[in-house]
Amino acid sequence: MTGDALHRIAAALERISPAPLAAPDFAAADAFVWHVDPDRLIPVGQVNRVDLPLLVGIDRARDTLRQNTVQFARGLPANNALLWGARGMGKSSLVKAVHADVVADGLPLKIVELQREDLPSVGRLLNLLRAAPERFVLFCDDLSFGHDDQHYKSLKAVLDGGIEGRPDNVVFYATSNRRHLMPRDMIENERSTAISPSEATEEKVSLSDRFGLWLGFHPCSQDEYLAMVRGYCDAYGLEIAEDEMRAEAIEWQATRGARSGRVAWQYFTDLAGRRGIAV
Repeated sequence: MTGDALHRIAAALERISPAPLAAPDFAAADAFVWHVDPDRLIPVGQVNRVDLPLLVGIDRARDTLRQNTVQFARGLPANNALLWGARGMGKSSLVKAVHADVVADGLPLKIVELQREDLPSVGRLLNLLRAAPERFVLFCDDLSFGHDDQHYKSLKAVLDGGIEGRPDNVVFYATSNRRHLMPRDMIENERSTAISPSEATEEKVSLSDRFGLWLGFHPCSQDEYLAMVRGYCDAYGLEIAEDEMRAEAIEWQATRGARSGRVAWQYFTDLAGRRGIAV
């Protein structure tokens, strides 16, 4: 066999089984996004987030998650956290805001965002983070699983870590609209068709039980919604009469058919644009 043929075979084998990913420069940023094909961690210079004081009406979840994150950043025991509940109520915003607040206090902490569809690659990511001296919040936004979705099995590598255990320098935070991460009809179908109904759903339902912290987010009241809008106005120096803001904000949420932190921000964005205020 010629030398050229050997080189071609070696190149083909390398494409099939690529060399281990080199560790990135974690000092380059406080936030990273995980990509696959090929595996790589991309630093994020400017994270899309809001300041922690602007998140109104979720005080208990805010304080609990921040305390857990501070413990972890200090090298103390901390739990994986599942933030579940009503859409638009600040679940993902809270994770990013808490990370920024902890870093601002001088505690070294990185955040790595992992997409749900990339969960099968999480073992490779954990091996990369395990070897680093830094501490990481591994964050998966809008986590849920549908029918015949096997990605939930990959998640166990994060929550339990198998024989190696979850790296001591990694904690996992996820957001979901579902408390048990799976649609109710999927759970009920498993229960109704199984020989042992309780055992059939055990594996799937117990997935959420592996999170030490469950933080629930519920639809906000009208007063909380208006407080969110007022908080945004005050933070950005937008002056508006209380009665005018109240009337406009209530009309805005009525056209959306819902009240939430997201709707409050959308109204404020419209108001700021009309008033010529940059946000």
